[in-house]
Amino acid sequence: MTMAAAVGLSLGAGTAFATPGGPGVTGTIISQTTFAGKDYILRQVTIPPGQSTGWHFHDGTLYGFVQHGTLSHFDSDCESDGVYEAGQSLTEPSGSDHVHIGRNLGNTDVVLDVLYVLPHGAPLSEDAPNPGCGFQ
Repeated sequence: MTMAAAVGLSLGAGTAFATPGGPGVTGTIISQTTFAGKDYILRQVTIPPGQSTGWHFHDGTLYGFVQHGTLSHFDSDCESDGVYEAGQSLTEPSGSDHVHIGRNLGNTDVVLDVLYVLPHGAPLSEDAPNPGCGFQ
């Protein structure tokens, strides 16, 4: 099974972002189950060129796989903490001390497969304000 994260990449229906994800950013649940108090949710996330996920963090760990495009990932120090191309994977740790944003700085869609491993009932993401970076 391929998985991808990001990249803040948790864009659930009804989720509001303190720094909103860009127009056209979508997430589709492929599969989900609960086992031993954890929710396992597999989603495909698409980020159009020039758009982002908005600033956020997760209550559990995310595992991601880039199917298409290049994902640029930034931490709350406004520093790049990774650039992930098609075929590469990434992991996002849990907790409010891991605020981040996923951005598509390229010319084609970024398509990710993301596995969320969350405490049962936790939201896909938690909003976070822009930490003072000159972008969102």
